[in-house]
Amino acid sequence: MTVMDDLLAFQRRTEALSSVAERLGWDQETVMPRGATEQRSEEMAAMEDVLHERRTDPRIGEWLAAALPQNEAESRIVELINRDFTRACRIPARLATELARTTSLAQGVWAEARANDAPDDFLPVLDQVLSLKREEAAALADGGDLYDALLEDYEPETTGAEIAALFDAMRPRLVALREDVLGAEHQPEALTGHFPQETQLRLARICASAFGYDWTRGRMDLAVHPFSSGRWQDSRITTRVVETDPFNCLYSTIHEVGHSSYELGIDEDYAFTPLGRGVSMGVHESQSRIYENQMGRGRAFTGWLFSRMSDAFDGLNISDPDSFHAAVNRVTSGYIRTEADEIQYNLHIMLRFDLERDLIAGKLDTDDLVEAWNARFLRDFGVAVDRPANGLLQDVHWSVGLFGYFPTYALGNVYAGCLNRAMRDAVPDLDPGLARGDAMPGVEWLRENVQRHGGLMPPRSIIEEATGAPADPAPLLDYLEEKFTRIYGL
Repeated sequence: MTVMDDLLAFQRRTEALSSVAERLGWDQETVMPRGATEQRSEEMAAMEDVLHERRTDPRIGEWLAAALPQNEAESRIVELINRDFTRACRIPARLATELARTTSLAQGVWAEARANDAPDDFLPVLDQVLSLKREEAAALADGGDLYDALLEDYEPETTGAEIAALFDAMRPRLVALREDVLGAEHQPEALTGHFPQETQLRLARICASAFGYDWTRGRMDLAVHPFSSGRWQDSRITTRVVETDPFNCLYSTIHEVGHSSYELGIDEDYAFTPLGRGVSMGVHESQSRIYENQMGRGRAFTGWLFSRMSDAFDGLNISDPDSFHAAVNRVTSGYIRTEADEIQYNLHIMLRFDLERDLIAGKLDTDDLVEAWNARFLRDFGVAVDRPANGLLQDVHWSVGLFGYFPTYALGNVYAGCLNRAMRDAVPDLDPGLARGDAMPGVEWLRENVQRHGGLMPPRSIIEEATGAPADPAPLLDYLEEKFTRIYGL
């Protein structure tokens, strides 16, 4: 056994235990009895205690100093383990354990508060989470920017200032396009009716299969907030059902299939190493968004979906494929980020990004958060929040401590815009396949150019290698303007 062998063997066990902890989180959001929250919080704390001890084991430092990588993959593994080891050693074991315990409890409190439209029930535990995350950020930042320290967990080598500049560059074109669309003379008809849950779920499975989801290594369940979980040979998806809005279920499913397929598409040789997972949440989101939007909401695929839905629901109030495509992409002044159209989605992210930066910096306290959220939403969207479940309580992220996560959604959209342009140049049979309900030509291009690499390269390098150019918001904004100009007859 070489030093490198010892390091890889140790890391393999750590990765396996991390996967077990992730499965506990999946269970909590899907099938765990509601009364088990306190027990699960202790279980999660115990797992984090074990994982933190392994991640800070002094032998890792000794192995890293003596390791002699033999190839590109081993060199990158050493780099990533060193990064994670350095960060883990800055966080006291007490803090890591308490974060796991508190966020597990907070998730249950959030779900109940959301169901009851009761922000006052949630804010005290959110304040506890925020206090712990500020402490964690201070430990990681080592005198630097607190928010940047947290962002590093989700989008390495990116700063809050860079994200803010990107958003400032994107906002004018997004707002102008929204104003043109909402003011257009032609407004698409909405899909209306009653769409039973079982029929929606059956169609969701068909859509997942159309995008190549591997049911031998995955499954689909219901959750309050759709998500995917797992890697290597077990990556699961969730969706949700609203019986008046089947697009919620179908496109949440396709979105999560994008996430899950990324994990399942990584080179199997990277399993149980730091290369065996998505390189960043921005790149991860690029996969879910390009599956959901550029492929799933395109005219070719919606034409196929129109036929399937017409048969499944014994007819629709919309009578032709073009009108159905317009209904799928209809722009409305809604409250919910996950249901937002492609134009306004990024504006939702910008709101959350600004608020959470202020929370971490201490410029905003949880006592003032509801008022700050509602005021900002009215300013950005021109609509007053009608109830907390449609405002502050709609997202799970802050309850589980994911500060720094939100901006990666918009960054993923930017990456998806770049990938879509390159993919369409490289895959001439993309739309003919989508029109048959077969997304595999696009999926296979993404698997070859993005997914299989896992963590082998830094996030921006992955996108540049796949597209031949640095990441840039222009392809996304051009795509949106072209698409919605056509739909709305601008």
